[in-house]
Amino acid sequence: MDEITKQPERSAEEEQIFEALNAHWQASAAGDVNTEHDIYEDDAICDYPQSGERILGRNNLQALRSHHPGKPSGFKVKRIQGKGNLWVTEYIIIYQGQPAYTVSIMEFRNGKVVHETQYFADPFEAPAWRRQWVEQMD
Repeated sequence: MDEITKQPERSAEEEQIFEALNAHWQASAAGDVNTEHDIYEDDAICDYPQSGERILGRNNLQALRSHHPGKPSGFKVKRIQGKGNLWVTEYIIIYQGQPAYTVSIMEFRNGKVVHETQYFADPFEAPAWRRQWVEQMD
């Protein structure tokens, strides 16, 4: 994991959530679908706004991810930030050699995810007109 931001002032509950998120993302990267889904409440909801899909329940979410035809070949967490029951993870998944820049927004209740929204974005070429105001990132 790259730049995981560890906030200095976390409650004990927030520290538990942070550690659960680390375990979740490590399991996701390793392809361990059982450990990956331990973080979710049984009735968790996961939304994919770009495709208009809603997955209802941990079992459906795990089944969906277990049957993905293009298993990820790479996974890199860039940042985890959160406070209270709302946490955001920014990461990159490599599918069939192509990066998918991803943001996961998770809402927790009693230490488990009850709602997640995931956004996926493909890379694009930076337009030349704004070159004078930016620098290229790795």
